[in-house]
Amino acid sequence: MITRVNSYNLNNQPNFTAHGAQTDMNKKQKAVVLGSAIAGTAPVLALLAHKKGFSLNPKQIFKTPIKDWAIFKYKPVNESIQYHEKEILGVAAGSVAGGFIGGCLVDKKENRKAKQREILSQMVGNIAVPVFLVGQGARLYGKYENRIENAVPQFNLNKIANNTLKKMANFTNKFMKVLPNAACTVAFLGVGIYVGNKVSNFINEKLYKKEVDREIRATDFAPHFDDLCMAISMMNKSSSVGSLLGRFIPVALLVPGYQTGITQEDK
Repeated sequence: MITRVNSYNLNNQPNFTAHGAQTDMNKKQKAVVLGSAIAGTAPVLALLAHKKGFSLNPKQIFKTPIKDWAIFKYKPVNESIQYHEKEILGVAAGSVAGGFIGGCLVDKKENRKAKQREILSQMVGNIAVPVFLVGQGARLYGKYENRIENAVPQFNLNKIANNTLKKMANFTNKFMKVLPNAACTVAFLGVGIYVGNKVSNFINEKLYKKEVDREIRATDFAPHFDDLCMAISMMNKSSSVGSLLGRFIPVALLVPGYQTGITQEDK
């Protein structure tokens, strides 16, 4: 038998968030969950750093300037860790696994199934589906990038004599060039979040016989800072700006691990 959770009642739960976490954990318990999520990402980041040629020797690491550490270095792009689909899924899996283990250690056993359901929601709904669609969108945009940017209207700077107006026109030209990229990022991310939510709800319904009848609201996009970082970074893989934004991805991916660990059954 399928149990339907009424969307009105669900939305009025004081502890309900867009990621689905309800919790009455104290600060110490939450700190343990956060720490375990960090611990879960550490071996994955170490593996990515090693594959990129960074030393894992502590003595060598501390001799290296902090800005050149594997987790901080963003240029030159080809010498820094780049977070594409596989890397993002790996770091996310480490975070979620760590958060789940930490949550199970400090929380009641009766909340374990809720955390298991949250693993599915996070990895499928908030990570895998959005990342897949953003990655495919980035590749599609890359095929037509030159055509799209060449079609963007531009001011002819040679015909502008006034220096102030020329600077303003130059700024406008640059802004117009990045608009298609930004539009694609927002579009594919939005579709990814929506589809991911539907897919994870469907799978949870089939596995746990519990349907959540809840539509995405504008406020649900706020916790998706992690997805936004991924989208911008993946849409700008070859630029130092995209590489710089990629440095925030491991931090953003602590969110799904933390949310998994603190999730509890509905009271």
